[in-house]
Amino acid sequence: MIVIPLPSLIHRIGREQANELKSLAQPFHCSVGRVRRSRNWQLSGEPDQLAKLVSSLKEMDIEGWSFVLSKSEAVLSQVKPKETLEDKLARLLRQDPNMTLSALMEQTHCSQTEARKARFAADDW
Repeated sequence: MIVIPLPSLIHRIGREQANELKSLAQPFHCSVGRVRRSRNWQLSGEPDQLAKLVSSLKEMDIEGWSFVLSKSEAVLSQVKPKETLEDKLARLLRQDPNMTLSALMEQTHCSQTEARKARFAADDW
């Protein structure tokens, strides 16, 4: 979960656009809300969902979203993309082609079936 601070959001984009941002964030499983009772707001969600929300806001091309977009892009650019299980298995097998299935399962917490599939895929390289 990532939290993006949006200080003085209402003063920068207005109440109507803040409410619209709230409604736009819901389908992406993100939330926009005030920080306690202050004037500061925050946008929170999973990195991939936040990225989808930001791209949809860019497509709308509304001038008021520039503040939200700049804050969001600054935070999202610092977040490393999460490595998938398949990518992790492939990377480990490239580093050590003789790694046993049990060692793969221990390091990645995957099932034996997933480790075997990765082994067969590595043999095709």
